[in-house]
Amino acid sequence: MKKTKSFRGHSRSGIHLIGALALAYGGVASGADQPPTDVEALRKQVIEQTNHIETLKRQMAETDAKLAEIQKALGKEALSKTRGAGASPSRDSQPIEIAQAPQSAQTTPAAKSDTVGEPPAQRERVQQIAQIFEQPGVLTPKGTFNIEPGLTYGYSSSNRVSLVGYTIIPALLIGLIDIREVKRNTVTANLTARYGVTNRFELEARLPYVRRWDSVTSRPLAIGAGQEGLFNSDGSGVGDFEASARYQLNDGGADKPYYIGSLRFKSRTGTDPFEVLNEGTTSTRLSNGLQKELPTGSGFYTIQPGLTMLYPADPAVFFGSINYQYNFTRSNVTLNTTEGPVKLGDVEPGGVFGINFGMGLAINERSSFSLGYDFASVGTTKVNGRTPPLSVRTTLGTMLVGYSHQIDKTTSLNVSVGVGVTADSPDVALTVRMPMNL
Repeated sequence: MKKTKSFRGHSRSGIHLIGALALAYGGVASGADQPPTDVEALRKQVIEQTNHIETLKRQMAETDAKLAEIQKALGKEALSKTRGAGASPSRDSQPIEIAQAPQSAQTTPAAKSDTVGEPPAQRERVQQIAQIFEQPGVLTPKGTFNIEPGLTYGYSSSNRVSLVGYTIIPALLIGLIDIREVKRNTVTANLTARYGVTNRFELEARLPYVRRWDSVTSRPLAIGAGQEGLFNSDGSGVGDFEASARYQLNDGGADKPYYIGSLRFKSRTGTDPFEVLNEGTTSTRLSNGLQKELPTGSGFYTIQPGLTMLYPADPAVFFGSINYQYNFTRSNVTLNTTEGPVKLGDVEPGGVFGINFGMGLAINERSSFSLGYDFASVGTTKVNGRTPPLSVRTTLGTMLVGYSHQIDKTTSLNVSVGVGVTADSPDVALTVRMPMNL
């Protein structure tokens, strides 16, 4: 009996062992993922897997490179659309139609897609920059024609005290004391056309129409005048025609600045300040220096090279530019006065060094606002190689704020306000622009 039980126990253990070995052998024989027992086969499998991994790495690197190119292309496309959207900064946006950006300009784009499988166009966010400076930043896309009608109103006032006489003892003046208050209003309607020759090169033409009127209130105190005198003058007509060219110097991109070089030429199509009728030329006349008709142009040919920088940092765009305006000398200039023509000779206006900077911030996908400061230093004017006694360097400073709204895919509205911070700057300037891509 004992031997029988022992045999049965061994039999059961043997059966279980044989079953386990059969299952294990069957798994090895039928399982495709089990490693083979042969060393050469294992080595071959390792080599194949290594090659497969290297192939996957190369494919991943190629995919990353293609994705980077697509993102870069989307960024450039969004940037090129900013002018029509409002350039900039610009311009420009607008480079950026930052347009003006800052456009108006001038705007720097950023295209993002965070969801896998979602088309980038549906999540694209274009930063717009409300154009606050004259020169936009972002360029017009290749083959695109842009028309920008604009209207600017400027107002300035100043008080001036003129002393015409001589002093015999301190604080005692013999002669005339003329106190004047000058109020000047200017309305300028601009029609600007831009064409993108390439994605990096743009041409621009601008023709202004100027309407001006001045009111001068004067009171010669030293001769006992009992009431103030009022002198009104106005003028209107075509202003100075301008032509500009802009070229994007580098590729730029997200967190990389864009650099745009520009060259502007201004003609003398407006009414010459020397040909309008001036009242009086001698220092003994109280009305010396008053113009019966106001000019609509500067009277000098001008060339202005400049460099604009746009730096996108979502959701803001920082922009700035530096430029120098050179005014060509005029020879044999004659001043038209009520006492007849007066020969002045050679007149050389001073050069103008300018710098501006600002920031554009996107409110949403269709609206943005910009803040900036515009500075200009105007050199002294020389007549026949000499600087007249009353010719001094003039400093102009203006704080600007602008707003841009994209009306539709091709049209936007830009509004900007400038406030003078120096005595020689206009008190206020209001500008409305409506760039449209055709």
